[in-house]
Amino acid sequence: MKEYLEGTRLYGDDFSFEQIKNWYEEEAEGYADLGSKNRETYRYEYHQLNQVHGYNKLKETCFENVLGFGSAWGYEFDPIAERIRNLTIVEPSESLVNRRIGDLIPMYVKPGIDGKLPFTDRSFDLITCFGTLHHIPNVSFVIGELIRVLSTDGYLLIREPIISMGDWRMPRRGLTRNERGIPVRFFDREFSKYPLEIVSKEYCFTVTPQIQRTVGSLFRNPIHTYKTYIVLDKYISRKLKNNVRYHATRKINKISPQSIFYVIKKL
Repeated sequence: MKEYLEGTRLYGDDFSFEQIKNWYEEEAEGYADLGSKNRETYRYEYHQLNQVHGYNKLKETCFENVLGFGSAWGYEFDPIAERIRNLTIVEPSESLVNRRIGDLIPMYVKPGIDGKLPFTDRSFDLITCFGTLHHIPNVSFVIGELIRVLSTDGYLLIREPIISMGDWRMPRRGLTRNERGIPVRFFDREFSKYPLEIVSKEYCFTVTPQIQRTVGSLFRNPIHTYKTYIVLDKYISRKLKNNVRYHATRKINKISPQSIFYVIKKL
């Protein structure tokens, strides 16, 4: 377990099919315990984050075929809906289906337990994967699948936590049993296996929860919904990125970015 907590290996990435199946059964129970999202009261809070670190880096004005991996209701596409011709969303939960996003009528597909995507090679010219991979055991295989179905010159946007999120061997408040962040070195190692260009690699969310608890009451909305904060956080995170430890035990190392945002182009 030491090598997992140190971030040299990713817990779950080498699981067998039976272990993967058991993982998802435990995750399903965890989601039920945490309570499902209510669409009537839910508010998507990451538009500014996605815009600053992701969509602003895309040169193409229109995308013929777009894939949202784990995108639920698809609210992440609201800012670029007019630039999308066809939208497909891979989503396991039937309760998180949206019939329309702007003028788009998304097609929903359920993922296989093994992570295999039911699409032909080079099917999509834009793929988003925001906060999904850290819920998946065999991350390296799924990354390979996302790259396989991405077209040449297409873009893959990934945003994920890069810290352990606590010791997953014990219950953690507000988290499912198995979710854990993904070490930056793991991402970099996987991306190096493929013909890719890292267009952008931005660290983000440096002690954002702590800042929210401290000064959040002064703002009408959560601080990470404001562009000014996202830009400020970008520069702070750049300065403190060397502080990142996957499973930090020293307080000084907890003052560091908690997530990373990649914009990747397939060559």
